Amino acid sequence: MNINISNTSGEPIYVQIVQQIKKLILEGELKQGDALPSMRNLALELRISFMTTKRAYEELERDGFIESYTGKGSFVKATNKELYREEQIKQIESLLAQAGDKARKCGVSIAELHEILDFVTSDDTSE
Repeated sequence: MNINISNTSGEPIYVQIVQQIKKLILEGELKQGDALPSMRNLALELRISFMTTKRAYEELERDGFIESYTGKGSFVKATNKELYREEQIKQIESLLAQAGDKARKCGVSIAELHEILDFVTSDDTSE
């Protein structure tokens, strides 16, 4: 599992770990039943505190992405279609918020923004 940590990012390290593992699960690179590295091994690999990896794994478990068993480790939980959809909607909302901010700064109207959204989501490939 390849996780990249940035010390210059505004995000806490545990959040970066959570986001990257969620992405790996949602994109199917990590599948149901796949074992995650132990918290200690991940901490050593990333050269971070064990408590940071523990916090990340606890959040992933709380969000329903992994399940942990004492003495056995942590594993990717069965994919919940509604959880997957909700996570995707959160990502879309974030991207649309960024687009809305940029549109306001550039003086793009809501109507123009709707036109752009209609265009980029169009299935028409004949143009």
